[in-house]
Amino acid sequence: MSCYWSSSPGSCCWHPSSFSKAIVILVDALRYDFTVPFTPKDGETAHHYHNALPFLYATAVKQPNNAFLLPFIADPPTVTLQRLKGLTTGTLPTFVDAGSNFAGTAIDEDNLIAQLRTAGKNVVHLGDDTWHALFPDYFDPDLTRPFDSFNVWDLHTVDNGVNEHLFPLLHPTNISKWDVVIGHYLGVDHAGHRYGPDHPAMTAKLQQMNGVFHDLVNAVDNETLVVVMGDHGMDSKGDHGGESDDEIEAAIWMYSKKGIFGRTSVSSLTPPATAKERPVAQIDLVPTLSLLLGLPIPFNNLGRPIDEAFIGAKGSDIGNLALANRVTSAQIHRYQYEYAQARGLSDESRSTSLDAWTKLTEIWDLNQRVILPGGQDWKGIYTAAVEYQTATLEICRALWARFDVVSMLHGVEVLALGLVALVVYARGINGDRTELTPLLLIRATIGTVAGIVVGLTLGLSIPQFQLIHATVYCTAIGGLLGLATGFYHIRNRLQSPIPSSAWSWTSLMLPVALSAGFAANSFTIWEDEILLFFLNTFGVLLFLSSFRQKSPVDRTIGCTQSIAFTVLTRLASLSRLCREEQMPHCRSTYYASANSSTSATWQLTIPFILTLALPAVIKTYFAQTLSYQHSATFMVGFILRLGLALTALFWTLDAADDGEWFGGSTQAYLKTVKVFVAQVVLAIGLAAGYATFGWAAPLLNIREERNSSATELRSASQPIETGEGEAKSSIIILGYANVHGSRYLLLFIPWLVAVILLQKPMGGGAIGILAWQVLSLLEIIDANQLADTPVGPVVLGLLGSFHFFKTGHQATLSSVQWESAFIPLHYIRYPWSPLFVMLNTFGAQILCAIAVPATVLWKAPPKKKGLLGDVAKAMATHILFYALINLATTMWAGHLRRHLMLYRIFSPRFMVGAIVLLIVDLVGILVAVGGTRWSFMSVADVFGWSSVQ
Repeated sequence: MSCYWSSSPGSCCWHPSSFSKAIVILVDALRYDFTVPFTPKDGETAHHYHNALPFLYATAVKQPNNAFLLPFIADPPTVTLQRLKGLTTGTLPTFVDAGSNFAGTAIDEDNLIAQLRTAGKNVVHLGDDTWHALFPDYFDPDLTRPFDSFNVWDLHTVDNGVNEHLFPLLHPTNISKWDVVIGHYLGVDHAGHRYGPDHPAMTAKLQQMNGVFHDLVNAVDNETLVVVMGDHGMDSKGDHGGESDDEIEAAIWMYSKKGIFGRTSVSSLTPPATAKERPVAQIDLVPTLSLLLGLPIPFNNLGRPIDEAFIGAKGSDIGNLALANRVTSAQIHRYQYEYAQARGLSDESRSTSLDAWTKLTEIWDLNQRVILPGGQDWKGIYTAAVEYQTATLEICRALWARFDVVSMLHGVEVLALGLVALVVYARGINGDRTELTPLLLIRATIGTVAGIVVGLTLGLSIPQFQLIHATVYCTAIGGLLGLATGFYHIRNRLQSPIPSSAWSWTSLMLPVALSAGFAANSFTIWEDEILLFFLNTFGVLLFLSSFRQKSPVDRTIGCTQSIAFTVLTRLASLSRLCREEQMPHCRSTYYASANSSTSATWQLTIPFILTLALPAVIKTYFAQTLSYQHSATFMVGFILRLGLALTALFWTLDAADDGEWFGGSTQAYLKTVKVFVAQVVLAIGLAAGYATFGWAAPLLNIREERNSSATELRSASQPIETGEGEAKSSIIILGYANVHGSRYLLLFIPWLVAVILLQKPMGGGAIGILAWQVLSLLEIIDANQLADTPVGPVVLGLLGSFHFFKTGHQATLSSVQWESAFIPLHYIRYPWSPLFVMLNTFGAQILCAIAVPATVLWKAPPKKKGLLGDVAKAMATHILFYALINLATTMWAGHLRRHLMLYRIFSPRFMVGAIVLLIVDLVGILVAVGGTRWSFMSVADVFGWSSVQ
């Protein structure tokens, strides 16, 4: 080619091709230290992932002109879909993009795949079907073979499928059918998710990949470039998504039989021993591959060519390296120019980059006009080009982190006003809320519709207003204004929401203190320990309050249950999953080890202990109020016990599957059997459980006693005297005094069964403890007459948040237990798979939200008026707890938007707070309040009462 360079922003040429074909192999989660030798020293021990994949390193050492191996640094978030975007466009991701990992949309930006198609290249894809979501209709439909990518329990189907179709394409009879083959292997990533990196399964997968690369090198010809790379790494448990070193340090290996690769002065002949030496960014693949294949560099690329690919076999072709870098610089300059024009950026904001560009242009022009002694100054051109690329990348990283402060303030404003409205509804209305709710809903709906109209009008008619932003903001404000008019209409029913008792102040101060703490990264990191302290504080305060009760029965029940509550909290705290920032001051117990994603063998006893103990514990609380009868015996004695027994069987089968206890055909059937067992548990729990709840009558039993003194337990029965004189008899209604609480609590059990199934054994144990704590809390509230205070809803909020951590989760992407989607399923099924992941992740908060009405109904006077309104008050208070947390995390994430730990700590916690609030809203309104209404209808059918509603 005659043109390599143009200083005009509107034009750019490209590099002549070095290869006509390419095979790009992406090994998902190929961490760099999987590929380099490991020699134990100073007491170190080798792990299963060490020295299992020697081929890449050995080739780079023995054939330095044919291959090189380098650390390949990913930009967080380290999730596959975002990494594919970076690897094909060369642009930087944003943290919010992580959410689209579950529903990828086609890439609109210029990219490598589009350039290949434009150049008339036939591209074949094999493996992970995520590529087809990003590049629909880009691949050869006859040769392409996509495979489902989300079944993290399946280590072999995708890898075997890629091998089955890859090697036939390399046969001489098929070599003309394709130009580029992309193979995406998933076994290493799935082995990490399922077992962790330190497991024999990881050794087997890495050895399999080692053999694949060996066979691939033998099969390719001189005109084919081979690229092997990882899209990200994995942490010590095999997960990824964050920005720890193990998650961002992948590997890249390039091979060619031409022998055109070399080493620069900054790199040795041997690959780097660690990822800290000579790392390259993943966005550097885009210009490197484009130039080697003779393609235009994608428009929005920000990467730079990898030196080893252009320096020549002797490491002295600085001219070729300089040309590659100046062509890339021209493309970057064109993109920066267009971007600045579109965004209206001033030259001052990118002065560093423009100065570097001017310097590069001057050096090039000087070389064009003057023949320098010894030839052209290629080294100077190369240095100036690298300086320009580095300066531009730094500016773009800062621009990518731009924040729309005005919109952020509007969002905080909406959240704050919503919080105020929730405070008024929860604690500022005198009397029953149920009769006022329709009025408030009507006013809010009218305001919302008006807000939509106003927002659409502003967005469509005024250029300064973005349609989506204007509509969303006006809709929210309109709904809140409509709600405000409703409050004004009932102003005679409003009262001060300021706490008026010690318990109310305590219930306010602890959530406020928790919310204020999210301004500190250390507080956010150690949130689980802070919640442990708050719950223990509540336990001690409840014990002291119970000790002061006048009634011996209340005093005894309150004190013993307070002690049980505190002891159970300490017991649950033994289940821990430490995040990286907590090390070395934390030791994980949730998995078998710090390098494992499987449960320890001894943890398999936990589901069996639950099967024996949990139904007995729940039965005790029902029996204390003489309510263990009729449907309760079926729900607790059969549905719960059988569900827990089958759950124990499931995890035993899962351990047998993981540990390959059986060989041959038996092992192959384990997955099918355990999935069937899980489906039976869900059918027993949710289907049979909900049917039982729906059709159950109040848990009452009536018997007649003659000459009775009617001294049955005060909280459990209702004596009705009949007859005259000495022939008096009493009709005893057993369970009468807890008719509402016991009836409603049947709803808690089906969800309990489902959530325990979807947790790992240690997480199931934590949920079992949570269920016991909920029952203890109900007794404590009754003994201390705290049903009308915010204590119950607030403590349940703390409990839900606490057990979120105790079930093996953290406010990090890497802690999401994706494999829970496949506990009752073989493959991804929408919407069930996401729902199972949500039940696994937020099961504790869901159960606590369902338990909120019980804090009002447990042992409540059967004929008490306005019980449904009290339930609405309690549920609003519970939602208020999470709304306060959400507002706080939103405010602090916005305030600390330039903090070094924003994407690592504050943004994930903000996202968790928003998701939890949404889930609790839906569960609280649809499940808990709706279940309460259904429960009241059941009681009304027996007694004919309507006053409770």
